[in-house]
Amino acid sequence: MQEPREVFQTFTRRFGLLNKTCCSVLDQEVSLVQSHILFEISKRPGSAMQEIADLLGMDITTFSRQIQTLIKRELVLKSPSSEDRRIQLIHLTPLGQQVTDGIDTEVNAHLEDIFKQMTPFEKTAVLQSITLLNEAMLNSDFCCKTSS
Repeated sequence: MQEPREVFQTFTRRFGLLNKTCCSVLDQEVSLVQSHILFEISKRPGSAMQEIADLLGMDITTFSRQIQTLIKRELVLKSPSSEDRRIQLIHLTPLGQQVTDGIDTEVNAHLEDIFKQMTPFEKTAVLQSITLLNEAMLNSDFCCKTSS
């Protein structure tokens, strides 16, 4: 049996997590970090920038730079909160939603192709194992702590 680190190193490479660009949708090249940001904004439209940064485990400076890039590319809008003007709320633009939907389709097709190689029992076992691993990581003193 392989050592755990080797298993994760191989998984990371095969899933493309080391690639500079994770997705290309509607002529938009999206990095892995940007993909995660777009995904979380789509799940929580109108959230505060700090909330999404915390959820992703990113420092606000790095997150702000990524948001500025996504704003320039017309994928994200930022506006002050009506309750507290110091808080910036973020939303996807219609193009941002299209790109996010395209990434979802692409990733889901990739996962579907992977899971076609398994029996329904194996697929369920893998998903349950990953869920268990995510929960263990959340409770570990050595893993990054994020909100979810």
